[in-house]
Amino acid sequence: MPDRNVLEVRGLHVCANINGESVALLKSVDLTIGRGRILGLVGESGSGKSLTCGAVLRLLDGRGLDVRGDVVLNGEELTRLRKEPMRKIRGREIGCIMQNPMTAFTPVHTIGSQFIETLRTHSSLSKSEARDRAQTALAEMNLSDPSKVMKSYPHQLSGGMLQRIMIAISMCLRPSLLIADEPTTALDAVNQLQVLRQLDRLRTEHATSILLVSHDLGVIARLADDVAVMREGEIVEYAEVHELFDHPQHEYTRMLLEARFRGRKEGSPCFG
Repeated sequence: MPDRNVLEVRGLHVCANINGESVALLKSVDLTIGRGRILGLVGESGSGKSLTCGAVLRLLDGRGLDVRGDVVLNGEELTRLRKEPMRKIRGREIGCIMQNPMTAFTPVHTIGSQFIETLRTHSSLSKSEARDRAQTALAEMNLSDPSKVMKSYPHQLSGGMLQRIMIAISMCLRPSLLIADEPTTALDAVNQLQVLRQLDRLRTEHATSILLVSHDLGVIARLADDVAVMREGEIVEYAEVHELFDHPQHEYTRMLLEARFRGRKEGSPCFG
């Protein structure tokens, strides 16, 4: 019997009330990710990629938006869960790497204290066990001097280091699903490659499924198994990665691929 899909998003709508009128921000979005698979979600800025991630994570609750549709994780419907059960799932079963890693950490606490607290919240580890596991995980991310990193505050570390720390946390918690929202934005080529390698390692070693959001088709081509192309809140094309790159069906997908080709010729970092 084949493995059950880790994530199924069906008919996801998000509407906002603007000047008394309901405006659709997401329009019947359907996504599916199998165990250990990577789904790339691509599109221009403002196309709805991050909004989709927020809806899956239930981070849009209480923001005056009308969210409808089904989000199913490992067969469990998340849309109607109460806040506390959802909070436990968010972090333990669903990991997240944010576009701006600085916003993922509290600036007034050290990396070590936040790492240890996260591990203990979602496990039965003692403080010393959590500290040991955190330092080991940081070392596995090729971060030199993990004990120094543990004592550092977020502002003392680079964006690439913070991204790898978020991945280290996910490696420890082994979530079923990792949502990586533009994880390589603003990183130099060396840090970008390190982050991509660690994401692939998380998928390979722990069979974690990944929703990889990016405007960079080079990143998608390197990691994704399947690709969903989003435009103005809608999925306009959904295909296996090689099929999409070799035989794009939608004119918007062809436009994105042509922009990537031009960017590579002109040395633009936007479409690596």
